[in-house]
Amino acid sequence: MDLSNEDTLKLNVLLASKPLAVRIDESAMTVHGLSAHGEKRVVLHPNCRDEIYLRRVRELISGQVLASPRGYPVYLRRWARMGQTRDESLEQLLLLGEPEAVVAVVHAPGLTHEIACRAWWALPTAENARQMLEQEAVAQGPLGRELAAYLLEFLPFETEPTEMIASVRLVLQPGLIDEAARLSLWQRSRQKTAFIVGFLMGAPDDLPEPLPERADLRAHRATLEALVGAGNAAAALVLRVLGGPGQTYLKAALQVIKKPPNQDVVSLFLETLAGYFGALRPSGEVEGRLEELQAAAAARVDDPATDPALATLLEQAPALKDDLRAALVLSRLGYPVVRPVLAHSTAIGSLMRRKLEPVFGPLTIELETLTHPKPT
Repeated sequence: MDLSNEDTLKLNVLLASKPLAVRIDESAMTVHGLSAHGEKRVVLHPNCRDEIYLRRVRELISGQVLASPRGYPVYLRRWARMGQTRDESLEQLLLLGEPEAVVAVVHAPGLTHEIACRAWWALPTAENARQMLEQEAVAQGPLGRELAAYLLEFLPFETEPTEMIASVRLVLQPGLIDEAARLSLWQRSRQKTAFIVGFLMGAPDDLPEPLPERADLRAHRATLEALVGAGNAAAALVLRVLGGPGQTYLKAALQVIKKPPNQDVVSLFLETLAGYFGALRPSGEVEGRLEELQAAAAARVDDPATDPALATLLEQAPALKDDLRAALVLSRLGYPVVRPVLAHSTAIGSLMRRKLEPVFGPLTIELETLTHPKPT
């Protein structure tokens, strides 16, 4: 059955006015068009079941926009979320009134701030907000603050810890939220461990409630700074870790270890730690059980001949040997460390934490090693 004559005429007029985006409200059976001067509406008058009538509406729109009367191409759904949509088609996709087409737009690598504004009008969801904030052009524009505010407001309704982590990480980008909102978010992390992981990822060197530098840093500062000036990456990492921001980071990491909610958070947390200490990670060496990583790290600091930067640092600051060994262990963390206890388990919460104790117990000791001053 065709669309009613009235709806056909009004939809054609709407499309002829060259809208910037189209949104279909299925519950109200209304088509909205965004223009530079505001919104236009077409209230539909279905003459058959709503789902069938809406399909006819989308076919008419797609025929006008893409010259494809079959609507949004089904095959696009399989790869739109992979960022493979052509940049030159983004404006057209926003005219289809098709949610999946909007998703394709927000995942496109060529997303601009202007196109993002239209996409946000067309489909304002937390998933789309997160994806658009991954784009620097969006995060640094006026829309960035609006998206961040939305994610903050929506956080209490998130049920997946990984999505909480992503939201926190993204809103911590410079200029998106004010200091009061940032501190409020940090205070909520006392009940939501996932929030802490988001902070570790999004603001590793600027965490709230900062701690002082490690007591023995003063004795090593001149040596470390000289080595950093000579381009020694190992010394730069040690200087970062022993400083106040580094000690604050370690305290937050120890909080996560106490109460991770599920296996996804555990995996993200381990990868985050490895990234923080990544300057020491040996190329191509990531896999392994914790005891294997510990043995490899001990061997490396005992005989650092293959790593000139490490050898120089140990020669000039031998008291930091155990710190370097711990940092080497942490630089190689990842899911393989917990695979032996989690690979065949779906445990979450307290049961999962009990299973992880043989790994997280020694890992806690490695982190605490970096918080204890060493005799000079």
